[in-house]
Amino acid sequence: MASVLLTGGTGALGRAVEPALLEHGNTVRILSRHEQPAGREPGTWARGDLHTGDGIDAAVDGVETIIHCATSNGRGDIIGTENLIAAARKASNPHLIYVSIVGVDSIPMFYYRAKFEAEQRVETSALPWTILRATQFHKLVFALFAAQRRLPLVFAPDLLFQPIDVRDVAVHLAELAAAGPAARVPDIGGPEMLSAKEIARLTLESLGVRRRVLPLRFPGRMFAALKSGNNLVPGNRAGKRTFAEFAAEQVTAGP
Repeated sequence: MASVLLTGGTGALGRAVEPALLEHGNTVRILSRHEQPAGREPGTWARGDLHTGDGIDAAVDGVETIIHCATSNGRGDIIGTENLIAAARKASNPHLIYVSIVGVDSIPMFYYRAKFEAEQRVETSALPWTILRATQFHKLVFALFAAQRRLPLVFAPDLLFQPIDVRDVAVHLAELAAAGPAARVPDIGGPEMLSAKEIARLTLESLGVRRRVLPLRFPGRMFAALKSGNNLVPGNRAGKRTFAEFAAEQVTAGP
């Protein structure tokens, strides 16, 4: 059992991580730029801004573990991670767990480069640390094709994906928090590898939409890296929930 600060606690992953941590007997403090919502117990919410550093010193005070799920575009990830590390080093050197993405060191995408640079900041932070890379979340790939449901054609890159459910990642993070610093741990992926065309069809079927799905190929190094499977973890299918199960849940949940 430990006291844990959770950044990005109001995001898709963070909302799954908090109950997983509580199930392990931890106390959890959410870091957010927003005011504490009604009903939260005292000490379970900290208002702070990773980009400016405001409130971060108070947020990390007294915690034993930080799970850094917050993310932003480009250099915002790097700045936020640097500010979090600086505050943690002034405190009690808590265990810092950083959540990253499979392929950030080999897929030449601007967002991935920033995530990889943030990883390097964690590795050289002088804090006890753990880095976990996961494949794309179910919600991300579902949204990619759900957004096209009103088009006459749905376009899908000619690629494989291995999407993972945030609840499966959350369970893994809670286990890493209990285990202590482990440096770079094995990457994790979902239980199945699917083509983007298959994901598009499952998404549309769950929404009750029939459209022709058109596979697309793109030039350039980024597409080549993805086509080579740098976004996949075939040897560690840690996720349990399939994409079809996730898609069915979205329909049941409604708008």
